[in-house]
Amino acid sequence: MELGTTPFGGRTMTLAHLHARQALHEIPEGKIVDKWQVYRDLCEGKSIIGVGDRALAVLAGLLSFYPDNDLSEENGLIVFPSNKQLSLRAHGMADTTLRRHLAALIGCGLVLRRDSPNGKRYARKGKAGDFEDAFGFSLAPLLVRADEFAAAAERVRTENRALKLMRERITLHRRDISKLIEVAVEEEVDGDWNALWRRFRATVDSIPRRATTSELERIEAELQGIREAVDMLLNSHMNVAYSDGNESHIGRQQSDSNTNAIFEFEPAFEQSRATVGPKKQKDATAKGYPLGLVLKACPEIVDYAADGIVNWRDFMATAAQVRGYLGVSPSAYEDACHIMGQETAAVVVACILQRAQHINSAGGYLRVLTERAKAGQFSAGPMLMAALKANSGFSRMSG
Repeated sequence: MELGTTPFGGRTMTLAHLHARQALHEIPEGKIVDKWQVYRDLCEGKSIIGVGDRALAVLAGLLSFYPDNDLSEENGLIVFPSNKQLSLRAHGMADTTLRRHLAALIGCGLVLRRDSPNGKRYARKGKAGDFEDAFGFSLAPLLVRADEFAAAAERVRTENRALKLMRERITLHRRDISKLIEVAVEEEVDGDWNALWRRFRATVDSIPRRATTSELERIEAELQGIREAVDMLLNSHMNVAYSDGNESHIGRQQSDSNTNAIFEFEPAFEQSRATVGPKKQKDATAKGYPLGLVLKACPEIVDYAADGIVNWRDFMATAAQVRGYLGVSPSAYEDACHIMGQETAAVVVACILQRAQHINSAGGYLRVLTERAKAGQFSAGPMLMAALKANSGFSRMSG
């Protein structure tokens, strides 16, 4: 069908319109596309194509007048609704607004006008009842540019995925940096944490509300640098705090801790119903083990705390309860508290809870560790570090 007619009335003809009409002669023979798939691609790639939401609503109305789902030259590509009927299918859009968005669709090259001699939209039928000619809006550009619209939609999807991944990385950095600085200040780790915190907040506050991927890449790089500085200070502190966990010490601990053995000298839990708990002290502090680090290594103990664990007193009270769930008798736990100290005994119980499924007799295991501690052959440090590594806590802190 010839589409080279000029516009009716006062509408002007431009070289861009002429070029768009000439491009219609390049439609590959037999090409067929799903009209609603093309429309979905346009909706996704609208920012690249340069079309607005309201114009797309008008386009959806035009497509609804096309009788088939498949756009093809064989089925004809002209629709000729009146403005009144098109307005009803465009959600009752006002006539002046409708005309403006029709002009936008034509300006974007999504539809073309094929004006009749009097400017009306209609179709002429032949004697056999088939359409001989039609005047209205041509949907041929949608058929010609279908591949372009699909590529634009895929490009937008790719950019959105990249933006989402970048936002996820920034969210993880923000969460990790905030919590690591918090635990460092709480445990009085050496370092200029106030400066790092100010730098962190300045970076976070600079994130735009509608950031592009390139802007977020800069933010992510800055947060990565802060994270590396935090990790460096924490790793230095941990290396000093746990310097006693040398290779020989760790090797002895691993060889002595046979968790599969069954110990006959641990009294059954049913034989003793006495309760045991940590003796109250004014300032209960762990000997070299930061509470935040212990909770990272043994997170399961938090589930047994009714009101959470915010300090060492809460931690030791929870460990005293957990020893009963593990089947450790009060006497075994009391001996451990006496030999190891209340804080260290609570840490050992938390580590045993973390590996409870691998230990046949938690009470017997605790008694063996107590005897080794009494002989100076046991330290909770390597045991805690092993639990930390098993729970990937160490790898997260090291970035």
